Amino acid sequence: MKKVLIGAAAVFVAMMVFDFIVHGVLLASAYKETASLWRPDMQSMMWIYWVIGLVGSFFFSFIFSKGYEGKGIAEGVRYGLYIGIWMSIGMAYGTYGMIAIPYYMALQWFIYGIIEYVIFGIILALVFGKKQAAA
Repeated sequence: MKKVLIGAAAVFVAMMVFDFIVHGVLLASAYKETASLWRPDMQSMMWIYWVIGLVGSFFFSFIFSKGYEGKGIAEGVRYGLYIGIWMSIGMAYGTYGMIAIPYYMALQWFIYGIIEYVIFGIILALVFGKKQAAA
């Protein structure tokens, strides 16, 4: 459980940094262009995002621990890719289907989401480490 909690904490920190870069820098102009679509009080609701991030980081790490084979970084990449596609396609294209965001924004959310989860998977693979081969 110790590695699960360390992994969750590391993923949460990485999530906050990566999301600031993506949403606060790379997509900032796109959000300004579509300002009429977003909640005017969105910043006051950020605590919800942090709670979701904490819970999601824990379960991302917990699920990894249940299938962990100790094969190294490639295992983290594979896990991150699977979860990234699963989580990002619904978020990006589900939002695109409901809100009149431009397609390029949905596509960027999808791509950045996959990249983000692959990075998180790598972080978990590093936290959990490789298992030693039986002698």
